This record gives sequence, C-alpha cells and structure tokens, in this order.
Amino acid sequence: MTTAAAIAAIVVVALITYVSRAGLIVFLADRSIPADVTRALRYVGPAVMSALTVNLLAGGQGISGVTGQEVAAVAVGGLVAWRTKNLILSLAAGMVTIWIIILVT
Repeated sequence: MTTAAAIAAIVVVALITYVSRAGLIVFLADRSIPADVTRALRYVGPAVMSALTVNLLAGGQGISGVTGQEVAAVAVGGLVAWRTKNLILSLAAGMVTIWIIILVT
C-alpha cells in the first residue's frame, strides 16, 4: 500500500466516523431518550471496559501471557467496581495497583 493510499484510507474512515457520530448528535439533539434506552446505556461503559480488559489480559498470548501483576490489578479494580459502582474509580484503582506492584518489584 502506498503512502497516499494509506492516508486516503485514514481520511475516509475518519470522515465516516465523524459523520456517524455527528449525525446522532444533530438528529437526536431535540428529542428525549426513552427510559429503557437510558437504563441500557448505563451498562455500556462497564461492558466496554470488561471487553478491553479481557482482550488485554488474554490478547495474543492467551492465558499463558497473563502475569500476577495484571491479575492483582484486575482483582482490585473489580473489587472497587463492586463496592462503589464507579467505573472511573475502579479503573484508577486498578491502574494504581499495577503501578505500585511494578514499582515495588
């Protein structure tokens, strides 16, 4: 693939992404979201974080690539998420846990 083709592909994908996101904002800005949809959207953040975490942990190397540091960070993040029901706080707790473990070892 040439450089020009790669840049063109990136621009096209960026435009498609922008139009799809902006379209939702523009066309749904003056409408209220139904309560069922609002309740369902509450679970999008945790679902995305779970998918990213599992993908990171069991990525290309499978279960043999998972370290004890990662397991500890996921456990702490999961515990904080369970206790506080706060996605950002659980993410921060997991990150701080892995940073501390890496610094200590």
